[in-house]
Formats: sequence, C-alpha cells, structure tokens
Amino acid sequence: MNRAPVASVVVPAHDEAAVIGRLLGGLLSGARPGELEIVVVANGCRDATAAVARSFGPAVTVVETPVASKANALNLGDRAATVFPRLYVDADVAIDVRAVRETAAVLRSGRALAAAPRMQVDLRGASRAVKAFYAVWMRHPHFREGMVGSGVYGLSQQGRARFHQFPEVTADDAFVHRMFGADERLTVRTCTFTVRAPRTLGALVRIKTRSRRGNLELDGRYPALARGRARGRTTLATEVLLRPTLWPAAPAYLAVTLATAFAARRGRGKGITWERDETTRRPS
Repeated sequence: MNRAPVASVVVPAHDEAAVIGRLLGGLLSGARPGELEIVVVANGCRDATAAVARSFGPAVTVVETPVASKANALNLGDRAATVFPRLYVDADVAIDVRAVRETAAVLRSGRALAAAPRMQVDLRGASRAVKAFYAVWMRHPHFREGMVGSGVYGLSQQGRARFHQFPEVTADDAFVHRMFGADERLTVRTCTFTVRAPRTLGALVRIKTRSRRGNLELDGRYPALARGRARGRTTLATEVLLRPTLWPAAPAYLAVTLATAFAARRGRGKGITWERDETTRRPS
C-alpha cells in the first residue's frame, strides 16, 4: 500500500542547471518511493534546469514558466503541490530526506507553524575575509530564535494559511520569517541543511546587499512586521564585545555591514533586482 508523501518540497529555480541535480540527488538519496512530493518550478530559464530536474523521473514534478520571478515560481509551486507540511527550498542548498522528515514531523505535531533545520555554512574555498564575516554573523540571535529562511523554510497548513500568496518582494524568506512570532517558529536542531558561503568578498557584499535591500523593502511595505530587529543587532554587538575570540573577525563583519547598508539604501526604490552568488555554482 502506497503511503502519502510526508511533505511537499517546492523548489523555485532560475538558471540552476549547475546545482539542481545536487539538491535533488541529496533529497532523493535514501527516500522511500513516493515519500516526498517534489515540485521544481523552472522560471525564466535559459539553461537546462528543467531537463536536469526531469532526469530524476516521476519523483520530481517540473513546472515551467517564462516569467523569471521567484515569487511567481513559489505561487506556481504551491498550486502544483498537494501535501502539507510544505518546505520551500532554494536550488543551491544541500538538504537530505532526514531533515525533511524531521522538520515535517515538527510541523505536523503543532509545535510550530514555521520551522527549518539548523543551518550550516560550508566555508571551503572562501577567502579569509568571508570566513571572518561568517564567524560573527553566525552568532546572531536570529539563529537561536526560531530561524527560518536563508535557503530553507517549512510551513504547516495552518502556517501557510497565514498569508494568501507570496508577494513580489526581494526577500521571500524574510517575509515568511516576519509573519510568525518567536513562539510560532522553531529551529529543528536535530537536523541540518547546508548553504555554501561566497568564495570572494565581492560576492559576499553583493548577496548581503540584496538581503539588506529586501529587509528595507519589507520595512516599508509591511511596517507592522518589523519586530525585534534593532534588539537583535544590539545583542550581537554585546556578544562580540564579551567574546575576545571574535574580536579579530569584527572588522570584516563591520566593513561588510557598512558597505551593504550603504549600497542597499542607494539602490532603494529601484525595483527588484537579483544579485546571486556565482562563485559557488559549479556543475554537479
């Protein structure tokens, strides 16, 4: 007897032929037949993203659209998916079926409306400045207070009902994070997913500028959802001051923070643009 999938996994993918196979292979390795409902939405692709995804056979549903928009891709993925809980996963992260199982189990239990595995950062090949930045960044209270986003987040059916559809914003993950209070979000610490750090300082500044600009956009469009951010910055500064081992890394963190704040404000109001890190996108 076939069991229903334990979760849906929606993957918006724009020109991700180099990495989509890595993600799908990791998800399906060890998964029982039919255990996951995976929907890849190839949006505005000019490469073989859809073909690579289809090469995994009936385990993966592929939706194609000529519109290059992550928000539109997420909404199309929602329409194609049939199962809750539902995880939304960026194409360039690494996650396995165990992490999906455990996150889905937390969401089904009602312990949280939004959840994600614990995030790990792969720093192999990154410059010293990039490593220094992440040494501080990973100490942010955000990662201890129900972090969802940064590449993976899961929602229960009740949690997904919190909003009608994904808005056309730069930072969908920050939007989802802000939709839920700290008592409604949960980091599932028994499992992980991995993001690959940019290799160069320039690439790091570009993606962090996008993140900053996305937060500014949300502050303007959804001011009621901007809760606790100043307190988080203050707490991080205090932690760095109290940890001498972090002092050598602090200048790099401060320099990136100031550069991205300036660049994000300079580009504010110019519409959605999409900087992404090409230094970690290598053929599978």
